[in-house]
This record gives sequence, structure tokens and C-alpha cells, in this order.
Amino acid sequence: MDEKRVLEMRGIYKIFPAVKALQNVDFSLNKGEIHALMGENGAGKSTLIKVLTGVYEKDGGTIELQGEGMVNIHSPQDAQKLGISTVYQEITLCPNLTVAENMFIGRGKGLITNWKQMNAEADKLLKMLDIPASATQQLGSCSIAVQQMVAIARAVDMDCKVLILDEPTSSLDEQEVEKLFGLMRDLKEMGVGIIFVTHFLDQVYEVCDKITVLRDGQLVGEYDIADLPRVQLVAKMLGKEMDDLSDIKGEEGSYQGEDADKKIFEATGLQSDAGIHPFDFYIKKGEVNGFTGLLGSGRSECVRAIFGADKVLGGTVKMKGKEIKINKPLDAMKNGIAYLPEDRKVDGIIGDLSVRDNIIMALQVLTGFWKPFSKAKANAFADEYIKKLNIKTASADTPIKSLSGGNQQKVILARWLLMHPEYLILDEPTRGIDVGTKVDIQKLVLELAKEGMSVTFISSETDEMLRTCSRLIVMRDRKVVGELSGEDLTQNKIMSTIAGESAV
Repeated sequence: MDEKRVLEMRGIYKIFPAVKALQNVDFSLNKGEIHALMGENGAGKSTLIKVLTGVYEKDGGTIELQGEGMVNIHSPQDAQKLGISTVYQEITLCPNLTVAENMFIGRGKGLITNWKQMNAEADKLLKMLDIPASATQQLGSCSIAVQQMVAIARAVDMDCKVLILDEPTSSLDEQEVEKLFGLMRDLKEMGVGIIFVTHFLDQVYEVCDKITVLRDGQLVGEYDIADLPRVQLVAKMLGKEMDDLSDIKGEEGSYQGEDADKKIFEATGLQSDAGIHPFDFYIKKGEVNGFTGLLGSGRSECVRAIFGADKVLGGTVKMKGKEIKINKPLDAMKNGIAYLPEDRKVDGIIGDLSVRDNIIMALQVLTGFWKPFSKAKANAFADEYIKKLNIKTASADTPIKSLSGGNQQKVILARWLLMHPEYLILDEPTRGIDVGTKVDIQKLVLELAKEGMSVTFISSETDEMLRTCSRLIVMRDRKVVGELSGEDLTQNKIMSTIAGESAV
């Protein structure tokens, strides 16, 4: 093992039933290095971290640590004893205890009962790492950023060789991020190897020395930060090569009504408590547009703000030129806006209810539960959309949880189409469903638009966005960074805009 190396993982395999989560993955980390682990959702980042920290047993490969040689890590406790510590996005400390108590709880050696010594040790470490907190301060009184730093201080004081930071900046503002980066740079100078898992491209290029990219459970490559321009990083994460991409936008017909240029919905300075920067947005009648960007860029948060699914903090919205207030989803529904959420299991289906009840739910909410539909009317609604969307179910009485993922998605789509909305928002409507159903949904979106419905379509698959959308709003790090249409609507242009560079 190279003397500079603190960690070397070679040929790592992890197999779950029917899924090869990691296939022959290599990862190495040097002393005093900040190394970004990058990849889209499902790339294998979390699985690799869990193998390293003993949450999962590896099914193949080797792990070697400086001073330890080849190691077998069977639990998080094993990892900790070997000097591997993890700080997660969700802070796992106790806000009701003091900073010092959080730093030393569970450490043994009697220190937790020697309060004076414990506080002195904590203050010494806080001062060394330049963390703006005192040992006797209650942790809950500190900002989220300082709580993150305390979690890092606890990890570092455990003879840490490898520090894993898993999305540590997702809840921090720009000033807090800078403080955290300062701490990371100090730890780097002390020789700690840091694995930095994040979705923020700007942060990777600000603080990291190397990048390892995973895709679909396989290693794409390891790169020095200076050798991998942002646009190439995006291409590697998405699995698209810059020289063989082309515009695959279909030639389907578009809405031809006299009011085709009329803006159905407009937002100015819209902002929610989900951390997105204020943004402007509009959609015309019969238009299909979309938000695009890497996972974590703010795509879903934008449409949740439009629908009132997250608490709106500011901005104005108009429907057909008239200013309206949308503080909750029911306000949006009453104004002709429908929303198919990203996670159908959590936010979409009610598994124990029938296909019929899931289809009529939104319209019943609008009508009022004190005016329930007759059984005949409910059946007529359900039968119409089961036929229209080709939903494969034994009957309208079948519990929706018995259906395939694709058919569940069609049921949720039917729920919103039954409202006859003027503006339909679809967030990842084709995720996790078969290719045939994906095509059905894409065709349906284009048909609805041709009939005059306005549709915002979000997908992680850029090919799909190009097939359906005539205009794309590009997101990066929770900000709108561009808008593409016409000749600019290509894979190359999308990736270069996400990356913040010109395509070459």
C-alpha cells in the first residue's frame, strides 16, 4: 500500500436480491485529502459508504487501512475502532445535552463523570478546530452548522483517520458552508482523509482535491479536480459522452389554439422553506416545459412551491393573469392546478384503498367529503380512466397496493386527470416503471398538451425531457441557472448549463 494512502478499497461487490448494488468498485483515499464521491441516485455511493462503515457486509473485494493492513469491518463499532468516522446529513447528537457531553458520551474511560476534565478537553478541541461554541453550552442552542462541526469534532477526537461527510451542507446557508469548509481544510492540514458526499457541484470544485464517480453500481473513474471540468463531470454522472449526444426532440404536433401564447401560470420571486432561491417561472397554454438538473438541484422543490406542498415564504403567483394565493395544495387544486408527486409510495397512493377510491380522491376533496359520490358515479369515473389509461387491474375494487408500480402511477395520473386541470405538474412520473408504460405516459403528456393542457414535466432522464418538453428551466445548487428552448434544447447544452460551463 502506498505510504500516502490511508484507505484502499479494491474490487468491492455488494449484491442484494436481484440487484448488483456494487460491481468491482475501487476507491482510494490519501492522507490530508478531500475526496468527493459523486453519482446520481442509485449510483452506489451510499452502499459503498455502508460497506466501509460496517453497516453492510461486502460480498467481495478487500479493504486496506494505513497501519492496519487488510481489515474486515463487520459493524459501525468496528469501523470506529479502526479510525473511520461518519457525520451524516441528519445530526444524530442530543440537543438537550451540552456540547461537551455530546462530544464524549459513550466514550467510556470515566471522562463523562469527570465534568471538569471533560469540559476542559472539549474546550481544547473546540479551540483547536476553531469551532464557535463552548463546552458547557447546550447543543440545541447552537446553529445547525455548529452542531455539524461538533459532530465532526466528536468524530475527529476518536483517533480519526478517515472522516466521511455525507451531505453535510444540505441544511446550511452560504456563510455556514464557508465555516464548515474552513474546518475541513484544517482537518486536511492535520492529515485526516475526508470523503465528501454531496450533490453541490460548486462545493466540490471549491474544496475537493479528487473526485470518484460511480454510476449504476460501477466505477466510472477517479480524477484529479483539475483534470475534470464540470461539464465532463456531469456527462460522466449521467452516462452521456459529449461527442455522441444529439437532440432527440420528437416532432409531435403542438397546441394550435388562438390563445397558445397566453400564460396560464406565472410566478415571480417564489420561495419556500425547502431552501430554494427565489425563482421566476411561467407556463403557456398547451405548453410542456420542465425543470432539469442533477439530483438535489431543486427541481422538485420548485414545483412543490408552485403547488403549495411546502410552506411558501414569499413571491407572487398568477393564474391566467389574475393574482392568487397558494398557501396549501387545496388552494392550488381550486385554481385548476394538479400535482403528481415524486414519491408515489409516500405522497401518492393509499395502499389499502381500492383503485376506484384512489382515482376519485382528489375530485372528492374538491367536491367535499360531505357530498360523497354515488357508487355508480364513482364506478363510472374509475372505469373511464382505467380504460383511457389502460390500467391493468382485476377490477376497480382491487387494492392499489396489489398493482405494479407502473399501474399505480397510472392510477395517480388518473386521479388528477379526473379533475380536468388547466395546469398539470408531473414530478418523475416514469421513475421505476417499465419502458412500455414510460412511452404510454410520454405520449399521453403530448396528447394532453395538444388539447390545451399546460404540463410541467420533471424526469432524471434527460432523453425523456427532450422527447416531451419544448422549454427547460435548468437548476443547479437550488438556483435557476438557465432556460433552454429551440435549437439549444440538446443534451450537450443541458449538461454545459448544469455545469456552468460552455460545451466544447
